Amino acid sequence: MFLDHNQIDHNENVSLKAQTTSDSSQEHSPLHSRMPNIKVFGGSSHPELTKLICARLGLEPGRVVTKKFSNRETSVEINESVRGEDVFIVQSGCGEINDNLMELLIMINACKIASASRVTAVIPCFPYARQDRKDKSRAPISAKLVANMLSVAGADHIITMDLHASQIQGFFDIPVDNLFAEPAVIRWISLHIPDFKNAVIVSPDAGGAKRVTSIADRLNIDFALIHKERKRANEIDSMVLVGDVSKRIAILVDDMADTCGTFECASQKLLSAGASKVYAICTHGIFSGPAVSRINNSPFEAVVVTNTIPQEENMKNSNKIQVIDVSMMFSEAIRRTHNGESVSYLFTQMPL
Repeated sequence: MFLDHNQIDHNENVSLKAQTTSDSSQEHSPLHSRMPNIKVFGGSSHPELTKLICARLGLEPGRVVTKKFSNRETSVEINESVRGEDVFIVQSGCGEINDNLMELLIMINACKIASASRVTAVIPCFPYARQDRKDKSRAPISAKLVANMLSVAGADHIITMDLHASQIQGFFDIPVDNLFAEPAVIRWISLHIPDFKNAVIVSPDAGGAKRVTSIADRLNIDFALIHKERKRANEIDSMVLVGDVSKRIAILVDDMADTCGTFECASQKLLSAGASKVYAICTHGIFSGPAVSRINNSPFEAVVVTNTIPQEENMKNSNKIQVIDVSMMFSEAIRRTHNGESVSYLFTQMPL
């Protein structure tokens, strides 16, 4: 039996319509309700933060396997297609910093050569941020080297939080969004310190003066600062308090706390100047070496940090450590970046 040309054309039209109908029904099915063309992968430095960010975005974290070969080389396998996708890789500069940095570089490169349309590195705590200038002869500017490595690996955009020196943004030739923990800190102070109107925001060094004045202005309270002189790294020689904290709550605010030597000395200085209570708030709680024991033996009411670095283990060892969740700031920055919206709203506001 032979079909004429009209019948063939009619059959082709019917099958084409059927295919179009099935495609459009697929488009509107729940499976396609996720944000299109976006993948969020997490490195091994902070998987908990990756889960929180993805939950907020309504996405599943991308499938990736990271492991070490027997000779300690880093192996990364991206186990799903990223062709044409807007890829975000979450990796914080903490723990085994060098291994995690290398892992991030390999993940960026793996996604880039797998034809991802854009690769954004979400680095909550930027590694080597304190090595940002040549402060003595033959000193390396390692933060610039890290910036070069990220760019060469194939990163198109960087999202980070509270860089130790904001001029690190200038080390990159790609866009950098430096988010601030300030809105989250202000919210925590207003919710958890009932008498915060009788408080003084204190900077433990002159470099953080701009940070504390901004917080003090928004809370409409006073500020003070402590001038410190270091003999060498992690060792403080002397401290001078500029401002009045007598019979008031002192709230120390800094961008990072490492061995907590500064916080410990500053708390003693504030109490000797007549402060009634002392709190410490910082963005990045590195807490290396004797930090946790210093916190336990210190007069602090609480030491508050964000979750840019995992704090589960530290919280088990000290009941003074409290955590502010900033995952919603990163998820909102990712959403706005993906949709081509402005991120500057997040510099002053905390998404709910």
